[in-house]
Amino acid sequence: MDIFSAASLTALVQVIAIDLVLAGDNAIVIGLAAAGLPTEQRKKAILIGVVAATVLRILFAAVTVKLLAIVGLLLAGGILLLWVCWKMYRELRTSHADEHEATEALANSDLDSDKAVAGKAPRKTLGQAALQIVVADVSMSLDNVLAVAGAARDHFWVLIVGLVLSIGLMGLA
Repeated sequence: MDIFSAASLTALVQVIAIDLVLAGDNAIVIGLAAAGLPTEQRKKAILIGVVAATVLRILFAAVTVKLLAIVGLLLAGGILLLWVCWKMYRELRTSHADEHEATEALANSDLDSDKAVAGKAPRKTLGQAALQIVVADVSMSLDNVLAVAGAARDHFWVLIVGLVLSIGLMGLA
């Protein structure tokens, strides 16, 4: 088997395109979940998210052939991701509504705006953020590994390059 055959290079280009498209979703979810944390815990949450995604991608890659044979797995991952998105959407909408309410209250008083908003908005704990990140990482890592494995097919080296690139892009983002 030739490593630089047309088929393997085509698979590599497909894997790179998939990685570029899918790397941002993990970074966005990790950022959204960490955004509700105090500054000192934000870096810990981001590190937990990157480590969890890396471990999950390695584990999923180890059993990727079996995962591709399971009917309905992508649907289950999609439903799980929809649930996470809904929870984050509700959290963001509540935070914005509270911020707007606090801003209106500030206009009627002489309080500092940061204190009014911070006092009104509920704080998220590191544990809550980490749980949100890990649940989202399960779905997104599974989707990424299945997409990369589907494109790589019989080219194991392309699968490895794709997963390393995916983890690197996610960490960079």
